[in-house]
Amino acid sequence: MTVDYRYPFSTKGDRLAPELTDLQRRCPVARVGTNSGEEAWLVTSYELTKHVLRDRAFARSVLADADSPAQDTPILAPELLDAMNHLHQAGLRDEVLRALGRNQPDLPADWVAAITKEGLDAMVREGPVGDLQRHFAEWVAAQCLCRLLGLSFADHRWLAERADIDLTMVTYSPEELARNWAEIRTYMQEHMAARRPGEPRGLADRLADLNAGQHGLTDQQLANIVAVLFVSGYEDFASFLGVAALNLLQRPEVFDAVRARPETMPQCVEELLRCSVVLGNAIPRYVTRDAELGSVTVAEGDLVLLSLDAVNVDPAAFADPEIFDPTRTPNPHLRFGYGRHHCPGAHVVRRQSDTAFRVLLDRLPRIRLTVPMAQVPWHPHRMAIMPAEIPVDW
Repeated sequence: MTVDYRYPFSTKGDRLAPELTDLQRRCPVARVGTNSGEEAWLVTSYELTKHVLRDRAFARSVLADADSPAQDTPILAPELLDAMNHLHQAGLRDEVLRALGRNQPDLPADWVAAITKEGLDAMVREGPVGDLQRHFAEWVAAQCLCRLLGLSFADHRWLAERADIDLTMVTYSPEELARNWAEIRTYMQEHMAARRPGEPRGLADRLADLNAGQHGLTDQQLANIVAVLFVSGYEDFASFLGVAALNLLQRPEVFDAVRARPETMPQCVEELLRCSVVLGNAIPRYVTRDAELGSVTVAEGDLVLLSLDAVNVDPAAFADPEIFDPTRTPNPHLRFGYGRHHCPGAHVVRRQSDTAFRVLLDRLPRIRLTVPMAQVPWHPHRMAIMPAEIPVDW
């Protein structure tokens, strides 16, 4: 079959790529080329995406097989794409879910509010123009992930650089990516090896203590998984906070309305999750047996890519999807997946975004972009779309 598109179409978060809108309208399951040079099926339909996420004919774990098609870069270890299943088999999954669940004991709201204010205060001191991406989005994300895992915040810049490299597409060779991952894996392994048993500094140490008794994972496997928790958690959270902040800055009336009624912030966060363009690539699934997907037949071995950015503005699922409505109810977006394929970090993003944006609106009520949206710079080729800078004054 002829491939008419190479995906991804854009790694900017200022708008949904027009190719996605076009495909959603006329060809919601389209054959595309990927960064790896292979082909895949790109899904932009809300209902078909739910079907893929609930049907066991489509799986994620086998994406780690050596001969499986890849979306971007080679898979360096099976546990990197199937971390939660490996944790489950090792008896460690419940500990991770407790840390990431609704209560998040490692991330009390007053602490998150305090560190958010600290970052914004530093930006104001450096003014008169500041960078909201650095002092808000990346600062809050790094603080939260370091505290959650028990890592030293003094290392956050080095860790963030490793995470940035790992989630940058096409720019680096497989050898460079492998070296980069070896560095962050070694860091995590040495961090856990230096723990004091029974005196955990955070989730990483608790997992290491539990694993020492159960021996469900090798030290390298556990270090890989803890590294995945940092890389994916930091990048996704920093991406969302940055793109969502830009969405709010484009809508001062929403800023004012939510500041007047801060109890509506959780609902506003849900709409930000729905409409923010944050996926530089897509959610991958692998076809385990021949199946029908919409009007096409997909074959065992095929790679299926789910564009959640497009899915969440599908007019078949959302009334007036192009309108930002912070009171939208219901709001069944698929930002965190669906059913058994649900992102375990969803509660962290929801709860900590609620806190961080409340502090932002309270601390800087007159904040505004200093450049037109079209002039906001973006990091190229990021799997988690990220502004390179959000220039603001207040």
